[in-house]
Amino acid sequence: MFIQDFTNGQEVNQFFLVDNITKGIATSGKPYLTIVLKDKTGSIEAKMWEVTEEDYNNLKSGILVYIDAIANEYRGKMQLKLRSYRLKNDDEDIAIDDFIQIAPLPKEVMISDLNIFLKDIQNIKLKAITTTLLNKYKKQFVSYPAAKSMHHDFYSGLIYHTVTMLKIAKSLVEIYPLLNKDLLYSGIILHDLGKTVELSGPIATSYTLEGELLGHICIMSDEISRCAESLNISGEEVILLRHLILSHHGKYEFGSPKLPMLKEAEILNFIDNIDARMQMFDKNLTNVEPGNFSERIFGLENRQFYVPKFDRE
Repeated sequence: MFIQDFTNGQEVNQFFLVDNITKGIATSGKPYLTIVLKDKTGSIEAKMWEVTEEDYNNLKSGILVYIDAIANEYRGKMQLKLRSYRLKNDDEDIAIDDFIQIAPLPKEVMISDLNIFLKDIQNIKLKAITTTLLNKYKKQFVSYPAAKSMHHDFYSGLIYHTVTMLKIAKSLVEIYPLLNKDLLYSGIILHDLGKTVELSGPIATSYTLEGELLGHICIMSDEISRCAESLNISGEEVILLRHLILSHHGKYEFGSPKLPMLKEAEILNFIDNIDARMQMFDKNLTNVEPGNFSERIFGLENRQFYVPKFDRE
């Protein structure tokens, strides 16, 4: 049984991946835990109301635990009331791959697609910087998520997000040939690469110290500067590429140190926003019955969205 299939009042006895744990204090003054559990279909909160010091020591992000709980609906959302748990034994052969979401395309296909776009970058300076930084973080780039929770928050989400954005960019360059294709492609490939430093990894993802204090935007802007210096590359391309990274969130309130001041920077922000929002739709509307509204989606201005009943085929 998967998380997406749980119903109100259902008994739940199975393994889950612990994603993260939050300590709380109930109105009675007693401590409790909110444990986010995951499988390959999604995540669910489990409440543990009786907590001991041993529980604090046992329960860690990234481990597999066997849960005895009951599912119940609270404020329109399914959660688990945890009765007991046990840690996975060493002799239990359980692959963690069964408990994580993965990109909908095979990794080999995404790498092949990415290489096609890389070869299409003609500017020698931009290609050298982009290729060098991709090679530096290639292991993380093909496995990390693109975010901790908002969008593309799954295994290989970063490369999937990047390749999808490149496909959108290719269509736009054909429609608007005045766009600098080389600059736009390089900016897309590098725009979120700093998340390989900002985030801890693809499983039980959290923010690193650099992620908390610097963020992926500043991290990658600095990386581009150091890379260009090490390759003896100078000139306008370096400045423009850094600007695309620094402005790709579009607005100050969304974390951009700079507002877009190049047409390629403006388009990069739009493409990023399109793909992030479409993935949030996929994530939040997939299991909504036609004729109903979704729950409020925080990343989409806390709006609800209606799923039409008519046949879309």
